[in-house]
Amino acid sequence: MSLAAQCTGPGAPRFRVRPPANWINDPNGPFRWRGRHHLFYQHNPDAPVHANVHWGHVSSADLVHWEHHPIALTPTPGGPDEAGCWSGCVVDDDGVPTAVYTGVDRHHTGLGSICLARALMPEDETLTDWRPLPTPVVTGPPDGLDVVMFRDPFVFTGGGRRWALVGAGHADGTPSVLLYDCDDLTDWRFAGVLLDGDDPVAAHAFGDGAVGWECPQLLRTADGTWMLVLSLWDGNPSSTGYLTGRLTPSGDNGLRFEARAGGRLDHGRDFYAPAVLQEPDRALLWGWSWEAREQAEVDRAGWAGVLTAPRVVDVRADGSLRVVPAPELELLRADVPFVTAAGRPAGLPEAYDLTVTASGRTGVRLLRSASGAELMVLLDPDEGTVTLDRDGWPRGGAESAGPIVVRAPADEVRILVDGSLFELFVGDRAMVTERVYRRPDDVAELLVTGAGATVTGWELVPPTHG
Repeated sequence: MSLAAQCTGPGAPRFRVRPPANWINDPNGPFRWRGRHHLFYQHNPDAPVHANVHWGHVSSADLVHWEHHPIALTPTPGGPDEAGCWSGCVVDDDGVPTAVYTGVDRHHTGLGSICLARALMPEDETLTDWRPLPTPVVTGPPDGLDVVMFRDPFVFTGGGRRWALVGAGHADGTPSVLLYDCDDLTDWRFAGVLLDGDDPVAAHAFGDGAVGWECPQLLRTADGTWMLVLSLWDGNPSSTGYLTGRLTPSGDNGLRFEARAGGRLDHGRDFYAPAVLQEPDRALLWGWSWEAREQAEVDRAGWAGVLTAPRVVDVRADGSLRVVPAPELELLRADVPFVTAAGRPAGLPEAYDLTVTASGRTGVRLLRSASGAELMVLLDPDEGTVTLDRDGWPRGGAESAGPIVVRAPADEVRILVDGSLFELFVGDRAMVTERVYRRPDDVAELLVTGAGATVTGWELVPPTHG
């Protein structure tokens, strides 16, 4: 089944990963196998609400043309995952793709167990059949740390060994990332706290609002810098952050993360639980964009949530984030751009890829309403700011979501819109993910104003291959 066979309707993304109907949340286990990218995700197959969590599954040969596969992981009645197969990763364990995930039973209170499931036919590039192991490899958090949140294993290789991170929160409100030695994937040893919220770099980057860190992810850049990606359990909506630094030996055959720099990962309000895939020459990242609308609207639509476009993440020499859309996304562009000049209005399609370059203060209007409200992106290269001003377009029932100001020395933005999913890239320095729902009387019309501004935009069209 292709992505085209999904629930449609106003605001429904057509080109990003989401199930044919019902619920999606965290991306899980991005994995490269036999020439295909596989992506799993949290999924309720029965309703557009967060309950009865399974692992959905898609794969692609080109990162744009995704094929749906049967559900990969299903809760086991009476098993350690009977109340849900929650987030985790997929690794190659001696030639056998293996899911490492959080199992929650009917009695869980934020504490999960770490479970494994094996691909039954590793020689099959579609990886459609999985079998869970009956016993968790970790039944709960380590003793003595007063852990009240424990979930989301992420397996990586460092120093010639295989390790795992687990997101945690402690009873005193301190978030942390726990470390396990899992060189043998069926035999895990607690190896200490990799990092916690008392770290001064983390505290400066994130503040003190998070009581837990979820979905820890780790990637390594070509120069040996490590980036730790975290989902911050810090309010409504919760946010995401990153830290860059190095891994150093610690304690009794453990590791410690020495943070050098950090900040917000995505500056928007509708992005969470990103997952990364380390490839030989790059690292890819997907996030979950939840619905920022009333549940009654979600119920009428029959679907909830979408995964973002894949993004290539890297680290600058000063430790700051570098991020751009994956180049494969250009395969979705129509053969001919629909706009190539600033200064005159142009109608906008439901899905598009737009680049605007500014030499001075520049306005990019994307929507206008009958009441005169405008959805704007404002570039000010002299001030070093890019502002998303969505006053007049409600979010989550609120009349106005307020502006988002990103401070970055950039004179270019790239805007990816797919239905209600809005993804803004500020040069290669920052990203903003928001959900913007067009109302019946809104007009999607592009107008770029500013001396010396340039603009090129392509409608997104279904890929003709794959």
